[in-house]
Amino acid sequence: MKARNTLTLILFSLFALTACDQEARMSQKGFRLPDGDAEAGREAFLYMQCHQCHTIAGEQLPGIPGQEPPYVELGGKVTQVKTYGELVTAIINPSHELAAGYAEEVVSDDGESKMYVYNDHMTVKELTDIVMFLHPYYDVVVPNFRYPVYP
Repeated sequence: MKARNTLTLILFSLFALTACDQEARMSQKGFRLPDGDAEAGREAFLYMQCHQCHTIAGEQLPGIPGQEPPYVELGGKVTQVKTYGELVTAIINPSHELAAGYAEEVVSDDGESKMYVYNDHMTVKELTDIVMFLHPYYDVVVPNFRYPVYP
C-alpha cells in the first residue's frame, strides 16, 4: 500500500509540474528513479503477465495457457538508444508515443494504446525492476542509409 501511495505521489507530482511553464518543466533533466534489479524485473514482468502481449528479442518467456501469441516485441535492434525515461514512460503512459507500424489490433479507434495501464497496481520498485530487466535487450545499431548519388 505504501509503495502504491508513493507511485501515486510521484505521478501526481509529475502532472502538477506540467501546469507551469510546460516546456521547461517537461525536461528529462533532473528526473531519475533508483536502479532496479533485473532478475526481480523479469519476475515482475511475468507476474503481471506482460508476456501475454509482449515478446522480448532474445529472451525465452513461458507461454500463457489459452492466450494468443504475443504481438508487440520489446528489445532487439533499434537505431537510437532507448533511455531509462523512455522505458519508464512507455510503461506508465503507454499511449504517450506509439511506434510507427503498430498492428491495428493493438491500437484503439481513437489512436490510443490498448495496453493495460498498471499505475494503480504496480509499485515503484516493480517499475524500476522491469525497466532494469528490459534495458539490456535493446541493441543500438547504425541505420543502413543509401545516399543518392547525383551526377
